[in-house]
Amino acid sequence: MYKNELDKHIQNGSLSNSFVFFGESSFFIDLYTKAVSNVEDSSVISFYYDEYNFNSAKAHLSQGSLFGDRNILIIKSEKKVNKSELDILIDFCEKNTDNIFVYAYYGSDHKTYAKSFSKKSTMSVRFFHPKDFEAVNIIGQIAQEKKVNIDKYSIAHLLQIHNGDVALACNEIDKFRVYDKAITTKDIDNLVSGLAEVNIDDFIKKILNKKDFSKDLNNMLEHGEDEIRVVTAITAYLTQLYMFNIYIRVNGAPNALEILGYPAPKFVVDEKAALALKFKPNTYSKIHELLLDSELKMKSSHIDKEAILLSTLIRMQKLL
Repeated sequence: MYKNELDKHIQNGSLSNSFVFFGESSFFIDLYTKAVSNVEDSSVISFYYDEYNFNSAKAHLSQGSLFGDRNILIIKSEKKVNKSELDILIDFCEKNTDNIFVYAYYGSDHKTYAKSFSKKSTMSVRFFHPKDFEAVNIIGQIAQEKKVNIDKYSIAHLLQIHNGDVALACNEIDKFRVYDKAITTKDIDNLVSGLAEVNIDDFIKKILNKKDFSKDLNNMLEHGEDEIRVVTAITAYLTQLYMFNIYIRVNGAPNALEILGYPAPKFVVDEKAALALKFKPNTYSKIHELLLDSELKMKSSHIDKEAILLSTLIRMQKLL
């Protein structure tokens, strides 16, 4: 199943007591692991990554709690846990509904868990990266809970600084709690350290305007930015421009609320609209194909990611 189906089960109170969480979004995996295992007066054992021990895990779910509490087992791992072992741990939950078992898999082999548990009551959920508007809403909700006054446009700016990483953006909200005023984009620039010294939007705009980007690229990589994250940030930015392009072609004028899912200042909308219309739909298609192909190559082992990134950006400018 997917996130929206799990949300309905949470709302309806129809959750199972065993879960397999996997997918592209570590943020959602963490968030929902906490949500389904947050039970008062429970006996919790968590295994992180290489700590997992099947005999200890089995013993925890098979024994009754001394104080009548619920036994909760959480396994977080980038490595796949043996399927037969998972089946045994899940069986303990089916025999005893007071047990709760969560297997949070952070690896990339998503096909393994998509249908493996269809015959059991286990809820196997794949989480995708939140869309732009969804990420803004998540952070907005957290800001509201922590009584931080920040509008959706400033939240979107915060996300841009962190290249769309929702977890990092959420962590920054705590920094703003001491300020008894509305948080602006200027406050964010002054208080937040992004993943790179170079603003990713300015870097992308240089590429799209066929300007020299080499110094900015070197700066980002020297400050620890990952090549794959640079490619995904460019892909996300281009997707947004393409949405502007199509919307304007159909409706005649841009509408940030309908395109992005949140309002944005007029100068931002005008800038994106002007840039979006510089390129034809066929150009967007070719560049997206190039970026996705490069991302796939970078994820292969023993590959010079920096060389692929530089080659990709040069080829991208030739397509513009």
